[in-house]
Amino acid sequence: MPFRTTVITGATSGIGKETALALAKKDHALYLLVRNVQKGEQLKKELVEQTGNRSIFVLHCDLADMQTVKQAADELKGKLFAINTLINNAGGINMHREESKDGIELTFAVNHLGHFLLTLSLMPLLERGQARVINVSSEAHKMGKVRMLNDIQFTRDYSAFKAYALAKLSNIYFAKSLAEKFASKGITAYALHPGVVKSGFGNELSGWGKFMLWLARPFMISPQEGAQTSIYLASEVKLSPKLSGEYFKKMQVAKTNLAAQNASGRNKLWQISEQLVVPYLL
Repeated sequence: MPFRTTVITGATSGIGKETALALAKKDHALYLLVRNVQKGEQLKKELVEQTGNRSIFVLHCDLADMQTVKQAADELKGKLFAINTLINNAGGINMHREESKDGIELTFAVNHLGHFLLTLSLMPLLERGQARVINVSSEAHKMGKVRMLNDIQFTRDYSAFKAYALAKLSNIYFAKSLAEKFASKGITAYALHPGVVKSGFGNELSGWGKFMLWLARPFMISPQEGAQTSIYLASEVKLSPKLSGEYFKKMQVAKTNLAAQNASGRNKLWQISEQLVVPYLL
């Protein structure tokens, strides 16, 4: 029987897929939260064939639609007693400003707010499982500024890279806040940079963004290499709880920018996020 129950978002491609494969090999019971159920079922078939692990399950969850996030959390609470690992892996970048079904700037919704709601909704199961919550962030957070929280919707001067930087900074803030607020419940939380990964990420970019991506391609690493820190944080038995709230790179604690260490910014993000999802937490 699998000894850990792991929930992961964004597992149908890139580092999410490699993370799921590695954890399936380690006998984790995997719950794949996916936007495209057909792709999720295909991934499940591949994982079972490659690993022999039949404890793999697919649930629909669109992080840009808070109602489906809540439904996925409710479904998990109906199926499980505890969750040991939650990997908030899904993400994306949008060249042009778009809004989610709930009227939230799409980059912020998919990279942060959907995961915020998912994590808080699953908290009873996470507490029972003494869980690790793992947020896939990025070195792009270093472009993030605390003042960006004054306009998380980017209603003025939208920039794809600034919106992404704020979302990745939010991933770090969220991990630190979880570590602080839920340590007494046995919850640990981590953020990480996977590396600049050669995957489908950024395919939607155009113009200058696509050119910059093209320039970076010779220096990119494979999804398998990019998944190693996520796999480490999800499976390393000797990982010290004292490192909860830290930011990791290449399986080691790494430095963040000064904005990521700003406690008032962290608290402001929590308040904003809570206000936006409160209808789904009631």
